[in-house]
Amino acid sequence: MEEKNDIFSRMVRYYKKNGLKKTMKRIVVKPEPPKEDVLGFWDFIINREEIPFSRKDYEKNREGQTIINWVVPEFEKGSGGHTTIFRFISALERRGFHSRIYVYRAVKLTDDEKLHTLLRDHFQLLDSRVESYCDVKDMKFAHATVATSWITAYFVRNFHNTISKFYFIQDFEPHFYAHGSEYSFAENTYTFGFRGITAGDWLRDVVRRDYGMEAVSFRFSYDRKIYYPRPKKDGRPTVFFYARPVTPRREWELGLLALHELWKRVPELEVLFAGWDVSTYDIPFPHQNRGVVSMETLAELYTQSDLCLVISGTNLSLVPLEIMGCGRVAVCTKGENSSWMVTEENAVLVDSDPLAIADTMEYYLKNPRAREEICKKGMAFAEQTSWEKEADKVYEAMKRWIAEDEARL
Repeated sequence: MEEKNDIFSRMVRYYKKNGLKKTMKRIVVKPEPPKEDVLGFWDFIINREEIPFSRKDYEKNREGQTIINWVVPEFEKGSGGHTTIFRFISALERRGFHSRIYVYRAVKLTDDEKLHTLLRDHFQLLDSRVESYCDVKDMKFAHATVATSWITAYFVRNFHNTISKFYFIQDFEPHFYAHGSEYSFAENTYTFGFRGITAGDWLRDVVRRDYGMEAVSFRFSYDRKIYYPRPKKDGRPTVFFYARPVTPRREWELGLLALHELWKRVPELEVLFAGWDVSTYDIPFPHQNRGVVSMETLAELYTQSDLCLVISGTNLSLVPLEIMGCGRVAVCTKGENSSWMVTEENAVLVDSDPLAIADTMEYYLKNPRAREEICKKGMAFAEQTSWEKEADKVYEAMKRWIAEDEARL
């Protein structure tokens, strides 16, 4: 015991002599970081707390207006997917359906007033008669309830106070992830027994063939008040690139490699980037980084470009059709996910290879007559499209399915 105390005393004298006492006091013991709550975060996957069908609610609403519940993921300004959802909700409202929007698992939109403000300020196309709520906890009976993403599908699976369940599918969402848990979670939702309303024929065919889902498809159109031809201001060769590094399916790296190669061959080239802020990337060729922009600014960028590169590893966005509406050439990658809308007639299709993309774009930059022919055909194709016609298709399908399900009650 004495020996131990003697050792301790010598240690203290050593620390004092060498000035380590103060250093020891300055040492801060950091608390352990909180553990990741995997079970809590993903509990909605296995949650089976069902909301039962209410015969009383059904009888109360039986003779009234057809009501549709739309369950949407949280969103912010500029959300293209929500813009399409709201466009169809508004069109159905005009046709006699009444809709309620419910946000599922919101983090920022924590009260109804925040949601109303966002919708009022940034989604003016939404019909003012549509109701909106920041939470699903008080969701009421509806003739149909619509999932609009794979996450919302898990809530709709458990919500039975409705006659019909639909799935508004704008992309093959499993492809948003590597082949892991999230891929499986997303893919499983196609087996929940919902009827599908899909953006385009490719998705319709996938869910029918691979998951046995009954489905109809709608096609795209565009806002003619925003997207229309304008004269190009100068003769400098210019390419627009829909650049979203944060969205892997938009294939940022593929596009950047292709444009770099194109610039080597066409040194006077300028590239217009829009869709995301790319200022943190080393881009050695002349370009404008426009970031996230309004639809009006997008239209202006399209019209100031000779070619518009829009790559998608999954389903197409509205962008290629908007480009056609502006009288410009959309350059898109080939595949069944694209060919339901873009063809060799109305657009330029390329393989998913940067050198092949550069080859094709170089050809069209240096052959304005060939480029102009594509412009004319693309414009003619776009002008034939109609959101109202597509809304009629969706309205008739939903009305028919609700009637079929109600007859079985």
